[in-house]
Formats: sequence, structure tokens, C-alpha cells
Amino acid sequence: MRSLLLIAALLPAVAPAGASGEDQSAALERLVLQDCGACHGLTLAGGLGPDIRPDALAGTAADALATIILDGLPGTAMPPWRPLISEEDAQWIARYLLAATAR
Repeated sequence: MRSLLLIAALLPAVAPAGASGEDQSAALERLVLQDCGACHGLTLAGGLGPDIRPDALAGTAADALATIILDGLPGTAMPPWRPLISEEDAQWIARYLLAATAR
């Protein structure tokens, strides 16, 4: 529970429900670059967590990646984000990470 509180404190404000798709996308992109980048490195090339750039994730299904984002990986430092983001947001993040043109 303590780790969830820490994550919540670090989480930038995600655009509220009903926000335009552009606002929500911008908020989720900030989440990836700031919060994911805190563990996966500022360029997402690896740090405490592994490289999560498109080449490193090649062959990973978006649904599988979204599940990891939502439920974390037990026994690792990857926390579950399900208490903080929606399944739709996790799918957006997964597609963003898999897109070679994302960054």
C-alpha cells in the first residue's frame, strides 16, 4: 500500500474524464515520460526497470503490455497501476510504447 501512495504522489494529474482526446493523450504522454521514466530511465532505455523503447518491446502484444502496466510484475519493482489509471489509459500507454514514432 505504501508504494501505491508513493506512486499516487508522483503521478501527474491525468486529464479528467470528458477531457478532449488531445488533452488526455498529452497527460498520458507526460505520465509515461515522467513516471515510467523515473524507473525505466528518462529516455526509457532502462534504469531500475528494463528498456521499454519500441525495439526492446518488439513482438510484445499491446494487450499483454497493458496487463503488465495495470497489474505490475510480482517479484519485481514494477508496481500495479490499476488503482491509478483506467484500462483504456493502459491500452493507450501500451500502444504509445510500441509505436516506433512515439519519441
